[in-house]
Amino acid sequence: MTMDTLLYIMITITGVCGVGIVAALMMQRAARMVSERALAVMQGQDLSTPSLKQQRSKALQDRFFQEIRKIRARFGMQENPALLERFVSAGLNSARYVDIYVAARVLGPIIALIAASFCPWKRVFLMTTGAGFAYLAPDIILTRMVKSRRERIRSAIPDAVDLLVICVDAGLGLDQAMLRCGHELGKSHPDIQQEFLRINREQRAGKQRIEAWASMAKRNQLPELDAFVNMLMQTERFGTPIARALSQFGDGIRQKRRQRAEELAAKTTVKIIFPLVLCIFPSLFIVLLGPPGLSIMRTMGSGQ
Repeated sequence: MTMDTLLYIMITITGVCGVGIVAALMMQRAARMVSERALAVMQGQDLSTPSLKQQRSKALQDRFFQEIRKIRARFGMQENPALLERFVSAGLNSARYVDIYVAARVLGPIIALIAASFCPWKRVFLMTTGAGFAYLAPDIILTRMVKSRRERIRSAIPDAVDLLVICVDAGLGLDQAMLRCGHELGKSHPDIQQEFLRINREQRAGKQRIEAWASMAKRNQLPELDAFVNMLMQTERFGTPIARALSQFGDGIRQKRRQRAEELAAKTTVKIIFPLVLCIFPSLFIVLLGPPGLSIMRTMGSGQ
């Protein structure tokens, strides 16, 4: 393999990774802007007069997303409700994220094909694999974001339930308790805060309480969250004391978390075998058996 071939391969990999990095940075920047705007509203700042920098940035973003929508219309790509649900499950509620996703899946393979076409070694193979990887990379990133957010929500449920118990015992209603928990958990668990505040907004818009809870369980698809919503539904329908139900549910969810931690700790003894055999044992054998082996070789050589 010549240096030119390696250079073309590195250019292809760099182009594909660059598209993914740009898409991820744009998603993070948009999410950060939404968070900063929400924080400014909560602090009572005046947002009616944006700065010149914000106006230019907004104009560039609008132009960029307008071009993306033109590309989507030209290729006949319609909005997929299932794709929108995946973005909501990842915590990305704006429709612009879908445009970024589509742009990455359209422009990524094109860039990969152009970069791989300059490679003189296995050009067709690199063009095919590079375009396929560039097309699948946004979907892989989105899937990992969904799984990561679900894990964060799973780890936040016990703390949220404990805080709900405290708020309900203090005399707050369930809706007010969830709203207060959403504000209090903003720094430690922003994902569960987003879900609680969304439930409050849906109820203020006229949605029934049970329907809002069911929508939260459907969005996240977690067994712990399904059990939490089912418990709330049962207390709502049968009129059982909510504080006692939340306390019992909190005890059960903490026990499950402890069992999950013990299970992961038990699996480490099996997972550590492979690094030991492949990495540590060869080095240990070289250190322990190397000097005696060299001494034996010198002795046998001097004897001859």
